[in-house]
Amino acid sequence: MEVDILEFVVPVENNKSLFVWDIQPTLTEAQIYDSLFKVFSSFGPLYLVKASKAQQLTDGRSLFQSSPLKVRLSSKQTPHFLSQSRPLSHARCLELANHCLGFNGWASDIITLKELPSEGGGCGDEEGVNERRRGRSLKFGCLVQVSFPHHGQTTRGAAVTEESLTFTGPDVLLQKRCKLQRMVREKALVHAFSTVVLILLGNGKVMVELKQTPHRFVPEHSEGVIRVNSPVVSCICVVSLLTLLSPRGNSRSQTRCPKRGQT
Repeated sequence: MEVDILEFVVPVENNKSLFVWDIQPTLTEAQIYDSLFKVFSSFGPLYLVKASKAQQLTDGRSLFQSSPLKVRLSSKQTPHFLSQSRPLSHARCLELANHCLGFNGWASDIITLKELPSEGGGCGDEEGVNERRRGRSLKFGCLVQVSFPHHGQTTRGAAVTEESLTFTGPDVLLQKRCKLQRMVREKALVHAFSTVVLILLGNGKVMVELKQTPHRFVPEHSEGVIRVNSPVVSCICVVSLLTLLSPRGNSRSQTRCPKRGQT
């Protein structure tokens, strides 16, 4: 039985990379990208393309131009700077999950979304006053949970986003807050999907497994943990982040993937 193992990362394997050349310079870069996307998306999401089948059915055909294109599978060693896969974008994570699991195959819950103290922003000393005079920064943290009800699996992801800003009007500040809240929600969801592995069986069934990473989130929050006095978060530290994002007193909101036919 044929089995495909998919992760929510940009594939870098040679047998999953296609090279297309002999493209005529009559189209803009954006038009070429759009044309290639339409052609190869017929084989599935571009990160799920059956590269060998796509190569066989597109090589030597004109496709979107007057002269034939050359389409080849990669035969070179993956460059060192591409050796580590990058996570899929938020939009691509949703697309892949909906494509493989269906529109009711998964759900996401926002466990906590809150503003965090920024560096120097909460200081009462002279340094903190000078920092506030120069400007300030907004920092938000988010903890989300992704569940797969048909597979009995649940995982979590967290993210912190910070942006510096100068003192501006309330309208601009509100726009910044909304922007950062959206960004941190999307980053947390991407982080949650990074622990998910989809196993596609030849009979059409899909299995969901979770990676055994050293920093998996525990099911329950640490209610009694004292806050860690480390306002600078350059990377996601599970213990500190769970402490900062303690949901005590916060409501839990839920978002689910749209049902088929909904916008």
